Amino acid sequence: MDRDAIWEAVHQERAALADLLETLSPQQWEHPTLCPGWAVRDVAAHVISSPQFGPADLVTALWRGRGDFDRAMYLDARIRGQRPAEEIVADYRRLDGSRRHPPGTSIREPLLDVLVHTQDIALPLGRHHAMPAEAARTAAERVWSMPFPFRARRRLRGVALVADDVAWRAGDGPEIRGPVEALLLLLTGRTAALDRLDGPGLPRLAPGAARGS
Repeated sequence: MDRDAIWEAVHQERAALADLLETLSPQQWEHPTLCPGWAVRDVAAHVISSPQFGPADLVTALWRGRGDFDRAMYLDARIRGQRPAEEIVADYRRLDGSRRHPPGTSIREPLLDVLVHTQDIALPLGRHHAMPAEAARTAAERVWSMPFPFRARRRLRGVALVADDVAWRAGDGPEIRGPVEALLLLLTGRTAALDRLDGPGLPRLAPGAARGS
């Protein structure tokens, strides 16, 4: 995907997530997500923080998290998520079309964020939202290339990941096959789509490989 296609996918997926969020009850906004310790409101606020997150925000978040990136993002999301649900959704509408992204990231990070975090919200609520396959492939390529924070190459060492709906393959060893959407969730440490994957490599996943630990 070229630059324009990536941003078009980001904007479409953010709009779809905003549409989903508008249908949720107050109780559903407090529902746990696939991210341990994160409620729907936290994840929703985190996704749309991307075009609002500047250098000063990064410094503040890392200070608050005492240098721990994961904790910094968690605390930042919890703070942003305290706002009324209507304000969070309004940010999605207000920032529709924005091409800003956090310092130190590529344009593929906002795509990765919205694709995966939409599933973090939708799946525990019993909602279905299919990832666009080409966008998911672009995000999978990005995760595979990143040494941090997902450490996918290390966690999934010894198996080959093979998409059966687009041309994408990574790693070496016995194959784990399935939709690129399910592979992307595995790459980012989610276990929710393991039942959509198969192949001789699946039983060979190391303990913790699908948890990001």
